[in-house]
Amino acid sequence: EEAPRALERVEGIGPTKRERIKDAWEEAKHIHKIMVFLHSHGVSTSRAVRIHRTYGERAIEILMEDPYALARDIHGIGFKSADQIAQRLGIPQDSVKRASAGLSHVLLEATDEGHCGLPEGMLIEEAVKLLQVPEGVVLEALAEQIRHNRIVLEEIDGEKTAFLPHLQAAEREIASRLARLVSARDNSYPPIDFEKAVAWCAERTGLDLAPSQKEALKVVLNSRAAIITGGPGVGKTTLIKTILTILAAKKVRCLLCAPTGRAAKRLSEATGHEAKTIHRLLEAQPSGRFGRTDRNPLECDLLIVDEVSMVDVLLMAMLLRACPSSAALVFVGDVDQLPSVGPGMVLRDLIESGLVPVVRLTEVFRQAAGSEIIRSAHAIRQGAFRIPGKADRPADFLFLERQEADAIVATVSELVQRRIPSHLGVDPARDVQVLCPMNRGQLGVRELNVRLQELLNALRPGEVTLDRFGFRFGKRDKVIQLENNYDKEVFNGDIGFVERIDPIQHEIAINFEGRSVNYDFDEVDQIALAYAITIH
Repeated sequence: EEAPRALERVEGIGPTKRERIKDAWEEAKHIHKIMVFLHSHGVSTSRAVRIHRTYGERAIEILMEDPYALARDIHGIGFKSADQIAQRLGIPQDSVKRASAGLSHVLLEATDEGHCGLPEGMLIEEAVKLLQVPEGVVLEALAEQIRHNRIVLEEIDGEKTAFLPHLQAAEREIASRLARLVSARDNSYPPIDFEKAVAWCAERTGLDLAPSQKEALKVVLNSRAAIITGGPGVGKTTLIKTILTILAAKKVRCLLCAPTGRAAKRLSEATGHEAKTIHRLLEAQPSGRFGRTDRNPLECDLLIVDEVSMVDVLLMAMLLRACPSSAALVFVGDVDQLPSVGPGMVLRDLIESGLVPVVRLTEVFRQAAGSEIIRSAHAIRQGAFRIPGKADRPADFLFLERQEADAIVATVSELVQRRIPSHLGVDPARDVQVLCPMNRGQLGVRELNVRLQELLNALRPGEVTLDRFGFRFGKRDKVIQLENNYDKEVFNGDIGFVERIDPIQHEIAINFEGRSVNYDFDEVDQIALAYAITIH
């Protein structure tokens, strides 16, 4: 600071690096006070950087006013960490402010488990357990939260249920918009001679529908909204292709979307029509808002949404808001798949509501019936467990039983590194995915990723690496995005590959499906290694 020109005399530091050091120093001066303040309250440097990135120069002011904001606003900082800081700042254990934050935390934890709300009694019980305070303190805090509309109560089936307001609003919006849509009398399609259209489509495309698919097609073409559901191999994609072929001939404008990049790509490949992620279709903006809303609706006569079981209530509300009132909707999905990562079980709730006509496809077609994956999936759905073909027979699903953790790790390693790539001629990092039920432990995602990284992308001499947030990243590493980043147009679950690490610019570049995205080193907490990922 006192002798900036001294850097010019340091051997090995050129003009670019010198400017980078100066810029970094200037930035460091701005956050020095914040760092000292946070360090004095037990906050690590990496978390302090995230806090500064979120709040800027107002960080200390915000923390003094409400340290529990950390748990709400900053990825990787939970209630317990924020609570420790709050108590260091002198907030009493039995304060209403602390109890209010605890109530919000319990509801947020519930949303992480897929719930949109909790029974009032359960919320109070969980908050008392978390906070270790008398119930009266929690009741006082709950009354205050309700008074300020931070928590809302709604009576459902005779029981009061507590919601965060935005989730209750999203559920109500989904219900009201769909109710208006299905009650509309006009059909959004021009007149269609059904039998003629089906015969014409079969002759043109070779898609010969089974009786159950024809009945499903009839329901879809005669409804403003419809749900197509069924397990793998029952012809959902064939039905979508038929719908698109018939309606395209009638000049009906169709849009296709799915919740994830991979699902959208798969839908495009299967149908021959462009499909986008829901976020991209809605023109997600850096602010977290969407360009497409009820004021600027989508331009379509039919909107087809695939993999609806993966869509949470907030995203569904946004999608329905952007759907034109004159358009038709087709939801496609398997209700028995894992529900969305976010709150709500939209597909299941829509089916159970009876509001939207439901088409259930159950017949497994001959081509799909030869797949061990599909046969096993249907067996599990019916509560049965079948041992698929032995390892020495050609099959798309094998069951290899191992009892010890070490043996499981060794088998997974051998399969990923050698057996699957040599047998199928695929790239072990790009084309093989290990799925785990848990994050921690010897068989969890974290430890398996370290092991597979060593096998598939061992560090080469002289290569630059980046150590951040418990991972070591190197060029070519397979990574997954952990949260939505509207600014970068990268969304939770997107998988990419590290293509560059620049220690001078403090940047790491990741290629997502052919698109290069730059991250500052301090943003790397948004990604993790992805050789192994959780089932969700």
